[in-house]
Amino acid sequence: MSPSDQPSVRLRPEIVALPAYRQGQAAATTAFKLSSNENPFDPLPGVIAAVNSETAYNRYPDASALALRERLAARFDRSVDEVHVGAGSVALLAQLILAAAGPGDEVLYSWRSFEAYPSLVTVAGATSIRVPNRDDHGHDLPEMATRITERTRVVIVCSPNNPTGTIVTADEFEAFMAVVPRDLLVILDEAYIEFVTDPEAVNGVPLLKRFPNLVVLRTFSKAYGLAGLRVGYALGPVAVLDGARATAIPLSVTGVAGAAAIASLDATDQLLRRVRTLTERRDAAWRALTEQGWNIPAPQGNFIWLPTGEETTDIADVLSAVGLIVRPFPEGIRISIGEEESVEKLLAICSDIVDDLPTGHSARRLG
Repeated sequence: MSPSDQPSVRLRPEIVALPAYRQGQAAATTAFKLSSNENPFDPLPGVIAAVNSETAYNRYPDASALALRERLAARFDRSVDEVHVGAGSVALLAQLILAAAGPGDEVLYSWRSFEAYPSLVTVAGATSIRVPNRDDHGHDLPEMATRITERTRVVIVCSPNNPTGTIVTADEFEAFMAVVPRDLLVILDEAYIEFVTDPEAVNGVPLLKRFPNLVVLRTFSKAYGLAGLRVGYALGPVAVLDGARATAIPLSVTGVAGAAAIASLDATDQLLRRVRTLTERRDAAWRALTEQGWNIPAPQGNFIWLPTGEETTDIADVLSAVGLIVRPFPEGIRISIGEEESVEKLLAICSDIVDDLPTGHSARRLG
């Protein structure tokens, strides 16, 4: 940090050193934006009308988003107080971490996973404990269990995992919960649950009645296509969600967002058809890439993971040059499933890319 970048007042040094959240790169009008896991479809029927009907911008929204919570409570057979709504699931995650962990405490999660996890833990003053993903890019839950100590206050499990797209199975998760201390908060981040087609994948909602230390996070940003309105929800025990509510920034969920979410729930049939289109497009792309010679995990979100390692920057540049804006990470590249034309272009260029990978590269199938 140069002298001109030094803050003029005293700030927490760990915050000064913390990099800002990096949003997926924007795309030119002639390119495909595949960097943010957005839904390529327009808002569901009725959403725009619901948004346009919310015109009382001079009034505060209902701070508890009661109407939306009532709909979600009925949908998941929970009480209204067992539902908490926030400005996206990441806001809820921040609230839960703040409620449970502080200086001297630890938050445990698999890595690589959602890039906001480390920052949220640091902001809370706690310490991140990262457990490396398995060789198949999934969570190593047995190893995570061994890393729980008296200082652990939160465990985050992401299924499907962002950015690798791998799931945690129901059997794996239940075995993990059986050995986790009952007073340890476990957050199951299911932001991409609607795209899961693997019948062995965990579904957190039925487990809430069995595990009083479990909170499930979901969102309207991905499958429902409301990324620009920021609304997500948590399902869990009242006392735990009350802790999250106590740390929340008041009135952060707008009336427009609440109305759009309710309208989206009203359009469930159309949602399921769109999700089916995207999952079929995803699976077809994965099969084609595998046939080209790529060694990549079977995806269960609305994205594909290329574990390109040291070649990541060069490959991301190649994709960008042909109009495919993707999300590079140090370990690989996450590519959102977008328009059909973008998938066709992706497959055409990736056939050449995989042939150019070094022999023995982990992203290239042997033989």
